[in-house]
Amino acid sequence: MKILKASLAVGLLAGASHAADLGAVDEPIKLAINEWTGQHVSTHVAGSMLEAAGYTVEYTTAGYMNMYQAMADGEVHAAMEIWSSNVSDTYAKTVEAGGVVELGDLGLDAKEGIAYPAHVADLCPGLPAWEALQDCAQIFASAETIPMGRLVDYPADWGTPGADRMTGFDLPFKAVPAGSEGALITELRASTEKKSPLLITFWQPHWAMSAYDVQFVELPVGNDECFTDAAWGSNPNATHDCDFAPSRIFKAGWSGMEDKWPAAFEILTNYQLSVADQQPMMGAVDVDGGSVEEVVAAWMDANKDTWMPVVEAAAN
Repeated sequence: MKILKASLAVGLLAGASHAADLGAVDEPIKLAINEWTGQHVSTHVAGSMLEAAGYTVEYTTAGYMNMYQAMADGEVHAAMEIWSSNVSDTYAKTVEAGGVVELGDLGLDAKEGIAYPAHVADLCPGLPAWEALQDCAQIFASAETIPMGRLVDYPADWGTPGADRMTGFDLPFKAVPAGSEGALITELRASTEKKSPLLITFWQPHWAMSAYDVQFVELPVGNDECFTDAAWGSNPNATHDCDFAPSRIFKAGWSGMEDKWPAAFEILTNYQLSVADQQPMMGAVDVDGGSVEEVVAAWMDANKDTWMPVVEAAAN
């Protein structure tokens, strides 16, 4: 891992031809804080790198689906963890209008899908094949969904990818949005402890994938037609009868950043974070009870050979 980290740092150094000006260091750079722990970690690492370069950073709470207009208006300056499979139409519109620019991939290997703790396969024979859910939906029923099964979907402002699959595959499930990432984790913990049935929309990287032995339902691999043409796939009456689109996790920022804070723009563009680094930090926060600030500070101290060359290449 140290060799890989060193290679990353050297590669970023080699790609930078000269240091950039710091720009308006008297004004804070505002980084968007969204609704999940991994994003908090990614953002605080980026913010710590900017602070090491001499900038002041403010962490600004922003709704994931509606932050892009604020970014285009310069009220928020960058977002560090945008998932391509779950991004609002506003993002594309603000990029097209020129108010927002993409800052490249973050570097995380991502997957989203319909999932369950491994013990659920004993309760619903046939899993991980999606067809198994047709025959055992009733075991997932709750008071609010009976006689349909219950799918715990993403929080409402993250979109409705789980509900889209239940409709797409014509499965007898009702999607119930979770209140937060924490509520999703509570569901996984309770299901694992009680060995009770649970179907949930979830993602990796996330520490809970290993902590609760979460498995993905196997869905047919789709293409663009799956999401636009009902005739594609097993259900001729609906779209989304396929797996989630492969996810890119990328960064974006206010288009005025490059002129106002040139070195910061370069740092955030070159900044990357691996699953191997992010996931343990997520666990240290959500499982061990550490604060994001403390956990990230410890990682920064222990991994200067990873991130400091990126800062030095841009700011010195």
